[in-house]
Amino acid sequence: MRKTDTWQDNREIIAELKQKDSHFASIFDEHTKLDQQINQLNKDAVQNASRDDEIEQMKKRKLQLKDEIYKIIDKNKLQSHA
Repeated sequence: MRKTDTWQDNREIIAELKQKDSHFASIFDEHTKLDQQINQLNKDAVQNASRDDEIEQMKKRKLQLKDEIYKIIDKNKLQSHA
């Protein structure tokens, strides 16, 4: 997979994987929820300044999930082309 691939570039395979792979669906949903939470917390930086460590941990987890999601997408692409 190219480093510039996005969710949009892979939307068909993501939709397929979410239907047939419960683990993929679970980590994709967790990633989406973390993204929403992080964005919400970042909107009010003053109120959430005390939560910087928590936000940082959320970002690290989100990145781990993203890496795992792309590994599954890559594996699925290779299998479908074999």
